[in-house]
Amino acid sequence: MERKIIQVEDKVPVNMLIPLSIQHMFAMFGASVLVPFLFGINPAIVLFMNGMGTLLFILLTKAKAPAYLGSSFAFLAPAGIVISQMGYEYAQGGFVVVGFLGCVLAFIIYKFGSDWIDVVLPPAAMGPVVALIGLELSGSAASTAGLLDDVINPKNVIVFLVTLGVAIFGNIMFRGFLSVIPILIAVIAGYIAAICCGMVNFGDVAAAPWFALPHFQMAKFDINAILIIMPVILVIVSEHIGHQVVTSKIVGRDLIKDPGLHRSLLGDNLSTMISGLIGSVPTTTYGENIGVMAVTKVYSVRVIAGAAILSIICSFVGKLSTLIQTIPGPVIGGISFLLYGMIGASGIRILVDANVDYGRSRNLILTSVVFVTGLSGVAVQIGDVRLTGMVLACIIAMLLSLIFHVLDKFNLTNDRDAE
Repeated sequence: MERKIIQVEDKVPVNMLIPLSIQHMFAMFGASVLVPFLFGINPAIVLFMNGMGTLLFILLTKAKAPAYLGSSFAFLAPAGIVISQMGYEYAQGGFVVVGFLGCVLAFIIYKFGSDWIDVVLPPAAMGPVVALIGLELSGSAASTAGLLDDVINPKNVIVFLVTLGVAIFGNIMFRGFLSVIPILIAVIAGYIAAICCGMVNFGDVAAAPWFALPHFQMAKFDINAILIIMPVILVIVSEHIGHQVVTSKIVGRDLIKDPGLHRSLLGDNLSTMISGLIGSVPTTTYGENIGVMAVTKVYSVRVIAGAAILSIICSFVGKLSTLIQTIPGPVIGGISFLLYGMIGASGIRILVDANVDYGRSRNLILTSVVFVTGLSGVAVQIGDVRLTGMVLACIIAMLLSLIFHVLDKFNLTNDRDAE
């Protein structure tokens, strides 16, 4: 019996809404708090802004685009340079400017439309680009689980396998309501396994206060810091378009058209602006959210809004946010292992659904070049921003597709008639 789909606009009863929202929040949590740890700031402000940013995104997209905004990894390298030289407040200024540029781009798309996406990213290019979103994160999932350490801890393997096993077999064996919360159940099972293995220390939870106000601080602006961080706009726009396309395929709706790329891009970048202004990290539509939807077939915006509200609550409850931070890496890695794979499979689904004809040279070339570029490790350096993986592959795919389009206009291609 096929699992029932909970669509984007569906209302969810409270007895289902709470556990589904908790499931979503847990799936986002590991990656969201990793970025502030790397930046050396308290994650409470990030939990607060991720929640607020998600609610803002839902509002601006008219509750039609199911996306959770989490901490962006795209800014790590350039922001790290600014932080080491000037301090975190000046990195915040760079975040604000990049977010503003994204809002300007959203306005341009609003005025001139998004039909150009079909030209510069046809299915033969978009499919592998989307697949790379998940494939290039696969190493991160294994690393988080501790499976890439020089000496692998057997406890990490046990917890990882318990978490992944429950997620896999629960997804195909659970029935009724349990069938829509396999990720949450897997997290709980993995956490219990971690406790049994002695990997969880509740000392910090006992010492944490019940109420703790997130640390807010205003951004500072410096032209040098801004110029170092500004090229990241190339990364986040490519990432955003890829996420919207793969989400469209999962939910069965064209989110690029309705609510529109301009609305989703505005919500994403306005959230980044506000985050940078008050002391948080830049936000982005999250791949983990896409993976959860693909696994559970729960697309309801109300569930995502519930996860956002829980994130905001956690940012003020010291013991609760600290408790969540005790979830070990192998648990997060076990869940991510499945979710990232689901994103990769969604990219292949784009190729299948579009009936891409690989008898046409251009389609074969586009897919081949995108995969090799994304997986080869080749990188292009623009200032302090390093383009590699999915982002570089996306840019190469757009350039190639645009060149093919121009050649078509001059009747210089030999496979145009095969369309």
